[in-house]
Amino acid sequence: MSEFKPEWQRLLPPWLAALGVSALLVAAGRRWPTPLLEQPWALAHPQRPATLALLLVLLPPLLMALWLAAGMVRHHDRGESSD
Repeated sequence: MSEFKPEWQRLLPPWLAALGVSALLVAAGRRWPTPLLEQPWALAHPQRPATLALLLVLLPPLLMALWLAAGMVRHHDRGESSD
């Protein structure tokens, strides 16, 4: 049934998710205006900012891959062409 949705309805959930992440980043920037590496917790634990940065870079693509894989499993898709 989802293959018959208009394009804007299929693009709306990821667009809203990206908008939500952007809003969270803006709110975090207003809440913590001090650069990450200059914050007291980062100075006390120098490895934690690197771990946080790595998570922020790797977690979104991992979540997207899991979402796509779940969709393939749900629709019994093996990634093969129907041609």
